[in-house]
Amino acid sequence: MKALITGVNGFVGNYLSKYLIEQGYTVYGTVIEDNVVMENVNIQKMNLLNKEEVSETIKSINPDYIYHLAGQSAVGLSWKEPTLTMNVNINGTINLLDAVRENNIDTKVLIIGSSDQYGVIKPEDCPISEEHILNPSSPYAISKTTQEQVAKLYISSYKMNIMMVRAFNHIGPMQSKNFVVSDFASKIAEIEKGAEPVIRVGNLEAYRDFTDVRDIVMGYGMLMESGEVGEIYNIGSGNAYKIQDVLDILLSLSTTKIKVEIDTEKLRPSDVPIIQCDNSKIRAHINWAPEYDIKNTLKDTLDYWRNM
Repeated sequence: MKALITGVNGFVGNYLSKYLIEQGYTVYGTVIEDNVVMENVNIQKMNLLNKEEVSETIKSINPDYIYHLAGQSAVGLSWKEPTLTMNVNINGTINLLDAVRENNIDTKVLIIGSSDQYGVIKPEDCPISEEHILNPSSPYAISKTTQEQVAKLYISSYKMNIMMVRAFNHIGPMQSKNFVVSDFASKIAEIEKGAEPVIRVGNLEAYRDFTDVRDIVMGYGMLMESGEVGEIYNIGSGNAYKIQDVLDILLSLSTTKIKVEIDTEKLRPSDVPIIQCDNSKIRAHINWAPEYDIKNTLKDTLDYWRNM
């Protein structure tokens, strides 16, 4: 069986490719950069915004499964680059689905959405199920909500084999500094190596549902194998962790005394105070459950940055 991962050299793609290879798949991956090499992954350079290039790539690979990970995935960056975010996440997805449809390929596609699609959540509404109304409150969230609507349109209009997942915050080694846990961990590692013993942070009062990326990719693989076409699935730990508490755990693992300061530049124009996943649907449909403890994930992430 052939699995294609768009954006294979990204944070999640790295883990997903390894997981699928372990499961016995022949793995193909698309990248936008030159000279990308990944062990046991057949790399194909492809720009999602180049319709002809996307079509040629899909036709030549003829994959059984497509995991659509490529896109602009940072909420903070989406405020600075909203046009780029919309183009890549919406138009890139349209080009990908059109390539499958126009080449008449019977491929199953997993569209990766985000918990940010739910927008501002009241504490009494948590945990959030798939039935909760969507109220996206960032350019990134709007792009992911539209991406999902496009996928639903292609399911109803063209009978395509598409599933959609709304992923809650996932963390782990190799994640970009654009994301809060990796940002904290990288700063702590720099301080341990001699940098100024001050970490500057944004909003520490928010609660997020963090899941180890290794649990997330296992869920993606299980969804592709036995999830129901046309369905939308939340994937997340089901636990809401306060950002302050996450930082405190990381600081407790540090070998150096560190001062914490609030940096107003890190505060977003719109920030969701709490979000917690109701993962009962994915548990019931495919028997998925997270296996990694957050304290171990945080230690692994800090150790990764220590070794950089």
